[in-house]
Amino acid sequence: MDARTSNSSYPIIKTGSHYPLQPQFIRRNSNKENLDRFIPNRSAMDFDYAHYMLTEGNKGKGKENPALISPSREAYRKMLAEALNVNRTRILAFKNKAPEPVNLNPHHFSTLIRDSKPAKPPRVIPQTSEKTLDAPDLVNDYYLNLLDWGSSNVLAIALGSTVYLWDATNSSTSELVTVDDEDGPISSVSWAPDGRHIAIGLNNSEVQLWDIISDRQLRTLRGGHRQRVGSLAWNNYILTTGGLDGGIINNDVRIRSHIVEIYKGHQQEVCGLKWSPSGSQLASGGNDSLLYIWDRALASSSSSRQWLHRLEDHTSAVKALAWCPFQGNMLASGGGSDDHCIKFWNTHTGACLNSIDTGSQVCSLLWSKKERELLSSHGFTENQITLWKYPSMVKMAELTGHTSRVLFMAQSPDGCTVASASPDETLRFWNVFGAPGAAAKAVPKARAKPFSNVSRTRFAFEIMEYLFVPNSCSSPPLEGF
Repeated sequence: MDARTSNSSYPIIKTGSHYPLQPQFIRRNSNKENLDRFIPNRSAMDFDYAHYMLTEGNKGKGKENPALISPSREAYRKMLAEALNVNRTRILAFKNKAPEPVNLNPHHFSTLIRDSKPAKPPRVIPQTSEKTLDAPDLVNDYYLNLLDWGSSNVLAIALGSTVYLWDATNSSTSELVTVDDEDGPISSVSWAPDGRHIAIGLNNSEVQLWDIISDRQLRTLRGGHRQRVGSLAWNNYILTTGGLDGGIINNDVRIRSHIVEIYKGHQQEVCGLKWSPSGSQLASGGNDSLLYIWDRALASSSSSRQWLHRLEDHTSAVKALAWCPFQGNMLASGGGSDDHCIKFWNTHTGACLNSIDTGSQVCSLLWSKKERELLSSHGFTENQITLWKYPSMVKMAELTGHTSRVLFMAQSPDGCTVASASPDETLRFWNVFGAPGAAAKAVPKARAKPFSNVSRTRFAFEIMEYLFVPNSCSSPPLEGF
């Protein structure tokens, strides 16, 4: 860049240092040193003499012939000018001198540049997937939930009537279960918090519980729904199920009579379910374009109204739901093909904080665990994955590669990798939230419910205790469990 047209507010100084054409910063020690220009002191100016010289002083010049002036007359005029202090040629005269120029030491500036704190380099977001796996027979249904990544770093995906497990630690694949044709296809999968047990929703309204360590089915939940179970959500030992019949049921998997609460509000299929990080609130979205916020304390009371908030701002099915990890009372929701919007809610007050029109169907939402960023997957027409900066909602990246709508996303336990599944029969892995072990400042977590970490550990022990303690009932312990 030409130094004469530079917009920098600092002068560009050519020196012998190793930083050519870099802005040089001059340290200013006081008000009277290192100034960029001399500003005269008004009190040092003789304005009366300046006015005289501008108006009257030059009127008599040129009228007398210098050859006719005698030497004695010229000497008299000089003495008179000195006596009257008018023997000056400049109009403006200053009594104080301008400061000496600053001695610019290139080594001094090099030290300042080295000592200054370096700016954080921008994060490079790969635009292509780092791994792609085949996913044949993935059901092309917006209202289902067929992908989940557990805390043990094992990813579960339902393809047709079969659930497959992919272990991210060694990239091994195994088949967990294949259901009969009259029971399938599989409509939802969800890992328990311990990463060992998994719930599988079926098209015949049943829910199976499996232990992947022992590779056996623990029990089947029956009698709750009348139609397929398309959404699942865990809250410690409570498994919440949402069905095509519009019902939402809390199931205590530790007891034989597993149905403990029923939420009634949706008139059409429940396609999105998410518990808040504290476990005190449940968000549900349905094909009736409604978003409900349920409070466990309110639902278990004798109140006739179970829901805390009934939100009607979306104009299409609400499937994509994601609780904010750094603000426990904020929820992000995404609307379907006729809505295109991502909305942010204060779940304590029910107020809509912001709404962004993405231009396409919103299929899934994931918050970053490290930065204040939100990832969304979309359908028609671009079939893209978009990374947003929160709260400005500026697009940071758009990831393309899928040739059909990106219906499902799941996040790895370390929060760095995201898996996406699409009816184009591919399962793609994106390193969108940074490399594992990167020195990035983690986003502060929302305040958790007291002793929530104890509940997660207790969950596994209670399951195993139920399996091996004799049951007084006449029926087998796992029958209907």
